[in-house]
Amino acid sequence: MKKIASMLTVLTVLIIIAISLSFNTKTAKAQTTDYTIESVRHTATVLYNGYTIINDTIQVSGATGELLIGFPYKYGSNIVRCVAYNTSDQFPVTLNVPLEDHIGFYGVKVDFPHGTPTAVNVIFVLSNELLKQDATNATRFTLDFPTYPTLTKKATICNASIILPSGATYISGSVSTFNYSTANMMAFNYAPGNVTFLLRDNKIQKFDIKEMNREIKINEFSEISVSETYRIENKAQTDLSFVEVNLLHNSSNPTAQDQLGRTLGKPQKTVEALNRYKITFEQTARSSELMVFKVKYGLPNNLYSTRQADTNDFTLNFVLFGNMNGYIEQASTSFVLPEGARMLSSENVLIGMEYSLVRNVFTESVTVSKENIIQLDWLSVKIVYEYNPLWMSFRPTLWIWALAVVGCAVAIVWKRPKVPTLVTVPKAAMKVSHESLKNFVVAYEEKLKINAEISSLEARAEKGKIPRRRYKVQKKTLEMRLETLSRDLTELKEGMRAAGGHYSELMLQLEVAEAESNEVGTNIKNTETLHNRGELSLEAYRKRLDEYQRRKEKAETTINGILLRLREEIR
Repeated sequence: MKKIASMLTVLTVLIIIAISLSFNTKTAKAQTTDYTIESVRHTATVLYNGYTIINDTIQVSGATGELLIGFPYKYGSNIVRCVAYNTSDQFPVTLNVPLEDHIGFYGVKVDFPHGTPTAVNVIFVLSNELLKQDATNATRFTLDFPTYPTLTKKATICNASIILPSGATYISGSVSTFNYSTANMMAFNYAPGNVTFLLRDNKIQKFDIKEMNREIKINEFSEISVSETYRIENKAQTDLSFVEVNLLHNSSNPTAQDQLGRTLGKPQKTVEALNRYKITFEQTARSSELMVFKVKYGLPNNLYSTRQADTNDFTLNFVLFGNMNGYIEQASTSFVLPEGARMLSSENVLIGMEYSLVRNVFTESVTVSKENIIQLDWLSVKIVYEYNPLWMSFRPTLWIWALAVVGCAVAIVWKRPKVPTLVTVPKAAMKVSHESLKNFVVAYEEKLKINAEISSLEARAEKGKIPRRRYKVQKKTLEMRLETLSRDLTELKEGMRAAGGHYSELMLQLEVAEAESNEVGTNIKNTETLHNRGELSLEAYRKRLDEYQRRKEKAETTINGILLRLREEIR
């Protein structure tokens, strides 16, 4: 038995060793990285709204299933997007991985599932927090960025450059110029850096484009109108008075509106090749303030829409986001087809993109959405739909039928025999007693006084000048008194309304003024809520409050005038 046990033990050990050797062999094969890096092209491009795109083009020789690349770890929190690709493929990336056994780096793994490419581009988008603007000199900027990439292999040569808008002037930094290079760049190179430069004419402005929602409408005549709504946040220390946006090519007659629908100044074209326009705000956006505006324009249908010969099929061809001049957090484009149009089901529609199709009673619309957009994300969209020109007469036909029905109804009523009409003789206005007038005026003045006390009480409670429990007790007492007064006033109003004459007119004016005052009070509370949530700019908040205050004063003047007339009758 002991011999058998010993043999089993030896056999088990041999099996474990064999399995371990097999696993290690497979692991070694999986981790085989027999490749070299011939050269690296490292560029840092600062976008219009302050974001930085790091583009590393790496020439690889040999075979590997993956590539590790990174930066000093301090840049990790500023990476908002990473993508890797070459001329024929896009590669999977895994963020925040270790660079082998080295610490202090933020690593990214790029997988090559179909073999090792000879060249690969790795794009990093860094937030505009890394770009600092001088508080006293708005033309002076300092960019914090990785001077070189961090690789796990030595690179023979690394050519690097900082790409800024035209007119930028170098001042100082960890590099001596906007173009620099290094030979025999060592593996695991730790290279944080910075550069300070001057740039005039607001060619870079720090702001976030939170949303850009575009709606493209096609009418029954194939005419195309576009509406783009932007929601931005000022990230600079200075006020933001304008921004520049790129419209779709061949746009015409652009107009701009603010978030309240008021027309802004006419957009001015600044860059012809990119179809870039300057949108000037009526009120500047302060630091950390949100701003919403809309741009509307038309497009030539012959360049974006075609009709297939001898059919009712139409094709829309658009390239979206190809000329963006900044980084956009969230964007969507909706295509609203003509009334009666039907989108054809085809596998070639919106290739490789997620989209939503909404069908209403008479219309259909297609929406394409995407996050974290840069100029690299140009999307080619093709929509084929069917539209029968007979739908052009749909609305006019409805109107004709409606007019015909109304005309028939009028004719029937006109031909009906008339019955004698009873004539109502107006009653003379009844006399309102002196005591009723006095009670009404006293009760209404008491109501105004209680409302003022409640407002004062709420203001003191908000400022913490009165204990919460005491506030609740006093407010409850005042509300009970107000409820009793309201019942008495309702009875007195009915009596005066029944009296007719100018008393009835005065009660009607009073009710209108009260309704206006209540509506203004509700609007003021809603406006304060929107402002506190950051959905309303300070300037718009002030304008609304001024308008509501004027309406409130007008209503109060009307109420006081009515009470004054009734007091004179009491004397």
